[in-house]
Amino acid sequence: MSGTVTVKNVTLGEGMPKICVPLVSTTLLELEAEAEALKGLAPDVVEWRSDFFEGVEDIAAVQAALEVIQGILPDIPLIFTFRSAREGGEKEISAEYYVQLNKAAAESGWVDIIDVELSGEEPKVRELIAAAHACGVFVIVSNHDFAGTPSEEEIVSRLRRAQELGGDLPKIAVMPGSPGDVLTLLAATNKMQELYADRPIITMSMGGEGVVSRLAGEIFGSALTFGAAHKPSAPGQVAAAELRKVLELLHKSL
Repeated sequence: MSGTVTVKNVTLGEGMPKICVPLVSTTLLELEAEAEALKGLAPDVVEWRSDFFEGVEDIAAVQAALEVIQGILPDIPLIFTFRSAREGGEKEISAEYYVQLNKAAAESGWVDIIDVELSGEEPKVRELIAAAHACGVFVIVSNHDFAGTPSEEEIVSRLRRAQELGGDLPKIAVMPGSPGDVLTLLAATNKMQELYADRPIITMSMGGEGVVSRLAGEIFGSALTFGAAHKPSAPGQVAAAELRKVLELLHKSL
């Protein structure tokens, strides 16, 4: 049975899966408006997908944007994410700048969680996890497979690896080619949660076929799900307001 992680007033790993809404604007002005609009949705967690931001290759611009987001949404846990193009993001940056960017975010005092990709070089992954923890910042260690759905054993292996590296929230997202692939992801989630996880995990099957995986986390063991506000940051994201209604319905039935 996995444990819990509490960020600000939100506890991941107990009860209904928490809803994270991404910020995906390209300019600071748009980002400010998007963050203001999120107040009405009252998400549990907010993720800034900085790879969408046109100023992401300027540390000072990133820090200024983080200060704006934190000023608008001070009580909501904030995830800082640069999603690389190889894992479905908007652009690529050098491995050296990726480390510099995430360290700057962790050290800014304006983020609660950073997302570190499992596919990076292991020494750099470990360096980022240690740097974040030194700042009191939690770490999602994530893996995104847009090519397909690995075997149940491989999904569990990647989640266990993320946990072994020190990630506070191991995460995997895979692309289904059939309903059977969605079942594989759910079975792997259940196995990880029951046999190996000592902390909350985050899993999802992407695209239209995988939507059920975004709704059924409380049953199979995924602690966080992503819902769209302005526009989706990944295939298959459901509108956040609709997502909450379904999660509440399932929660009442359990």
